[in-house]
Amino acid sequence: MKKRAKAGLSRLRTHVASRDRDELRLLLGAVALVAVAFMLMVLVANVLGGDTQQFDERALRALRKTENPAVPIGPSWLELSAFDITALGGPTVLGLTVAAVIGYLLLYRLYRNATFVLLASLGGWILNDVLKAMFARPRPSVVPHLREVGSASFPSGHALTSAVVYLTLGTLLMRVAERRLLKWYCISVAMLVTMLVGLSRLYLGVHYPTDVLAGWLVGLSWALICWLVERSIERRYGLKQERVEAPD
Repeated sequence: MKKRAKAGLSRLRTHVASRDRDELRLLLGAVALVAVAFMLMVLVANVLGGDTQQFDERALRALRKTENPAVPIGPSWLELSAFDITALGGPTVLGLTVAAVIGYLLLYRLYRNATFVLLASLGGWILNDVLKAMFARPRPSVVPHLREVGSASFPSGHALTSAVVYLTLGTLLMRVAERRLLKWYCISVAMLVTMLVGLSRLYLGVHYPTDVLAGWLVGLSWALICWLVERSIERRYGLKQERVEAPD
């Protein structure tokens, strides 16, 4: 009888500790969202006021050779690498990545996770189009573009959508991974790819630094919102976390 009571008490403590950790994660996520949203509002206000224009133009000029602004600084392979990296944030690569991941999740019957990835990604693309139409900032003209572009400049669509997709997939892999080191590895790779995509847009001269920063902040905000909503629904309705199990 005593053993059963101790076992029951142990399970209760584990359950309470798990709930406390979930509540703490949600609280920290909400605090992070507020902080990112505040930084984004400050950035938008400065961009609209023209306070960042001089910094933006100076930063783009610094990435080009003084005697010939059409030539970027650094070795020739760096320009080729920038083209390859920037493609990781393009709609084709991101679309194929999202489709492949959703297909994988559906094969393993992880329907809730698949829906989460789909809605988060689609929401990011829609948000990008709405914000570009709203601000309608012209593309940089201070240096020649190394890649053809046609849409508005603010925010950077590559930075925004890559942040949404890669950070969403990173957090998803964190939940699947068992070891803490693997969890940190997943989110670190997602953040690194997102950062490199944004920097490649600066190197190619198709975005101002503030465009890229805004894209990162908006993408991070959207990824946080989707994560908070998904975790809140899971916690509120007592849904079990989906795990990868071999299909029949």
